[in-house]
Amino acid sequence: MQITLKDGSQMHYDGPVSVAQVAADISEGLARVALGAKVDGKVCETATVLDRDCALEILTFRDEEGKRIYRHTCSHILAQAVKSVYPTVKLAIGPAIDNGFYYDFDFKTPISAENLDKIEQEMKKIIKANYPLKRFVLPRRKAIELMRKYGEDYKIELIEDLPADAQISFYQQGDFVDLCAGPHLPCTGMIKAFKLTSLTGAYWRGNEKNKMLSRIYGTCFDKKSDLTEYLTALEEAKKRDHNKLGRELGIFMTDENIGQGLPLLMPKGAKLFQILSRWVEDEEERRGYLRTKTPYMAKSNLYKISGHWDHYKDGMFVMGDEEKDEEVFALRPMTCPFQYTIYNNGLKSYRDLPLRYGETSTLFRNESSGEMHGLIRVRQFTISEGHLICTPSQLEEEFKGCLELAQYCLKCFGLDGDVSYRFSKWDPQDTDKYINDPDKWEEAEATMRSILDHLRVPYTEAIGEAAFYGPKLDIQIKNVHGKEDTLITIQVDMFLAENFDMSYIDENGEKRRPYILHRTSMGCYERTIALLIEKFAGAFPVWMSPEQVRVLCLTDRTRAVSDEIACKLRGAGIRVEVDSRSETVGYKIRAAQLDKVPYMLIIGDKEVEEGVVSVRRRGEGDLGKMTLGDFLVKIADDIDSKRLD
Repeated sequence: MQITLKDGSQMHYDGPVSVAQVAADISEGLARVALGAKVDGKVCETATVLDRDCALEILTFRDEEGKRIYRHTCSHILAQAVKSVYPTVKLAIGPAIDNGFYYDFDFKTPISAENLDKIEQEMKKIIKANYPLKRFVLPRRKAIELMRKYGEDYKIELIEDLPADAQISFYQQGDFVDLCAGPHLPCTGMIKAFKLTSLTGAYWRGNEKNKMLSRIYGTCFDKKSDLTEYLTALEEAKKRDHNKLGRELGIFMTDENIGQGLPLLMPKGAKLFQILSRWVEDEEERRGYLRTKTPYMAKSNLYKISGHWDHYKDGMFVMGDEEKDEEVFALRPMTCPFQYTIYNNGLKSYRDLPLRYGETSTLFRNESSGEMHGLIRVRQFTISEGHLICTPSQLEEEFKGCLELAQYCLKCFGLDGDVSYRFSKWDPQDTDKYINDPDKWEEAEATMRSILDHLRVPYTEAIGEAAFYGPKLDIQIKNVHGKEDTLITIQVDMFLAENFDMSYIDENGEKRRPYILHRTSMGCYERTIALLIEKFAGAFPVWMSPEQVRVLCLTDRTRAVSDEIACKLRGAGIRVEVDSRSETVGYKIRAAQLDKVPYMLIIGDKEVEEGVVSVRRRGEGDLGKMTLGDFLVKIADDIDSKRLD
């Protein structure tokens, strides 16, 4: 039997051999840290027996698949500990995730975060006991009987969703048994360092119509030093969490009477939104975009033409009943059908193309309440939306322009080093999600791949993440907690021009279908603001700060001059406030620092007498005295250069 290792070397055996034995034959050190393996690309356990020629890769904690095996085993240890401390609890699911693991529980009596220490102590006992994890398989009927014996209703529901002839696997450690596909570590004692990090609520199966369960999150590492480093970073992330910091700084708020996913932008947040939208609109205009302004709702007829009614209706807010009402309306989830309608108003020639339509679009999507999070995921949001209608020969150049605009926005925001690129494709095995025309999908994806490769975009591929009408380049970013979301997208659409009967007259006088690019330049404003809060911990760069300067008036005698200075700054386009309260200068400086104001101008009797301002800059402290004119030159340079610190 020939086993080919990752480096291309080969090992030979006369008969069946376990992965663990192969690891030991390579080196004792590898055997100690081996967490699992990939056999012909499939992830498995070190106990797996190899009985034929195969390709083998030993997995350690350095490998993502190895980390997931390690973390998944820790989630089972958590479940065993909770079951030991709270015998009446019912188990739901407990997967590994990017930064650790979680497990969902149905407690008879709700617990609080203070109970996590007790659970951790029980986990340490389980790890010390070094229980082996033993896999066994049962047919469906016996699997249900076993879970009924343990009173695990959620596990029974999961089993009942599996095919009738499926063999169902379980893992046992000590006297604890859990339904699981695996793979797992050989024994519990291999967990070296872990920490339970939080307790939250989570709907069973993510459906708000189901029962709310208790979700315990944790993380684990193979070295205590790595755990300490991660927990330190986690504390920093909590400080930067936009959902906390954005409220403290008065950027946004929510109210239960208004509803989940419907944040209120307060004056600072509204000003930041205005700054970004004006800047983006001006930048798009410089790049040849034409502004449109379209309705927030439309009759169902429009969405039936576009395909949203068939492929996206569950994500829309629909007003009316088609069986009862003469007209049914829906709030728009996208702007594309409206802009295509504008395009169709009049005959177009190839000389008119490309046409670049841009709109600051408020959209509505019926997200699940379990998915709501601050400004990251909401039900009403606004995007820098655009649609470029062009000839086939113009497609690559227009795509390049969209990408350059997106990258320029990211650079100005300081987010360019934080993103990754994903080529999102359709899933031919799940055609109900898409306009089902395999030939067009093949053409669209091949065209997009060619463009991405020609532009040397470093992308990964994701099947099943395309829009229902075409493949897309998703620019992905993670928040401070490591949760990844799409920030900006550029989509190639070869379908909707036909749906809307869009056309142009080519050089030969013949009618042709245009190609369409759907794109955002800076994505969703709410999500971008959330990421900027976290990126800068609320201390926004001068150019985008809602309050750029605060004038600190020290006495009533300097009030008139302070107001005059503020007036001159506003005249120069600077956003400024005056603090004339009867407080000490130290108190006012501290207040401005807490509000993350970039510049402070201190106006006392000496400054009035000398005709200067005393300048303090956030992060730098006292910059000394200067004339107001010199200060205006300085701050103008910060703004024009888009300085980020």
